[in-house]
Amino acid sequence: MSRSSPRSSYNEVLSMLKTHNQWFANSIPLIASENVTSPAVREATISDFANRYAEGWPGERVYAGCIYIDEVEFKCMELAKKLFKAEFVDVRPISGVVANLAIYSAFSNPGDTMMAPSIPSGGHISHGKKEHAGTAGLVHGLDIEFYPFDAEEMTIDVDKTKEKVKELEKAGKIPKLAMFGGSVFLFPHPVKELADFLKSYNMFVNYDGAHVAGLIAGGQFQDPLREGADAMTMSTHKTLFGPQGGMVCSFEKYGESIKKATFPGMTSNHHLHHMAGKAIAYAEMLEFGKKYAVQVIKNAKALAEALNSSGFTVLGEKRGFTKSHQIVVNVLSFGDGGTIEADLEKANIIVNRQLIPGDIKAGRNYFHPGGMRLGVAELTRLGMKESNMKQVAEFIKKVVIDKKDKKKIALEVKKFRKDFQKVRYCFESKHGGYDYIKIR
Repeated sequence: MSRSSPRSSYNEVLSMLKTHNQWFANSIPLIASENVTSPAVREATISDFANRYAEGWPGERVYAGCIYIDEVEFKCMELAKKLFKAEFVDVRPISGVVANLAIYSAFSNPGDTMMAPSIPSGGHISHGKKEHAGTAGLVHGLDIEFYPFDAEEMTIDVDKTKEKVKELEKAGKIPKLAMFGGSVFLFPHPVKELADFLKSYNMFVNYDGAHVAGLIAGGQFQDPLREGADAMTMSTHKTLFGPQGGMVCSFEKYGESIKKATFPGMTSNHHLHHMAGKAIAYAEMLEFGKKYAVQVIKNAKALAEALNSSGFTVLGEKRGFTKSHQIVVNVLSFGDGGTIEADLEKANIIVNRQLIPGDIKAGRNYFHPGGMRLGVAELTRLGMKESNMKQVAEFIKKVVIDKKDKKKIALEVKKFRKDFQKVRYCFESKHGGYDYIKIR
């Protein structure tokens, strides 16, 4: 047990925060579930809103002192409705997982069945079975049936899904919910092709847009609410420009059920500083989102093509590798995802290992899977273009294939990053994206 004094511990934590910022300023961040926020969003998240409570719906609070909090939240909802062309939004969920739980709670009961993608097929842990400690099974008690997955097309198999639903009907196990979306999300899911069919069995159709919400907002991926989804849940910090948080978009007819599930069901106070940050992020996305989303997809394709040409096996080649911010690479020719993730981190290239189709059957697990997942949302927000993606691919090749000295590569990465420190696609960018701003 540490015997550090309170003061020394205090100083150590602050020092590590600063060191972390410096590290990321000198690194290539390729985590698909992360992004960097604008200085304005950072300003909102350290405001006094962080110290306040506002349980309930704006205008109907349990607490006093919410005059300006309510105004900001109404503005946040107004911007979100415009951004996603939604009749109803709930900006209070504090994460994408909480947003999903609100949908589970509003439209199903424990013991009901939900269809969702499996984790090796791209599904998120919040869609998972109880035996896998998945949120849907463990917390809400749902029984999960997986969609059939086409590994070549890297998406849900429409015809086999219809066959499976008919088999479930014969077994007396018709799902109450159908969940689209996921954690590995290279191509749009077949919402349009399946929504009417699923609804004919009285399923509530939800689309988890956690990863691709910014691309949807920019009009560059798919439009779930127009394609047949009853609701869309999301994180606000991946391809969106916000701080970490969640949101539900839907239609007025479902609004009251979602409101009650969010509060008092899933949240008490809902992190008001992040709500304010979401409002600013939605304004930024309305102004700059289309240009950003277009560049994200260009960058993802450029990185995928460069990696594939360098000797890596990039999944989804038949369909052009990706139509999102993500790339998935089968790394089994060079090791496993866990080992390669650690090697790249030593070179200041931040990626994450990833289960890919076939891993579970082959006995591989999440710690040492067959793949790695890359995302270009953050690099794009820093101003990088297609030519820069070729350099990123070269750095990865030097570490993984050429086995070059990782410390030397880290120095090259640091030099490469010097020209990409400011956040783009925002109204103001006085400070760098990783500047450590001391306010003590």
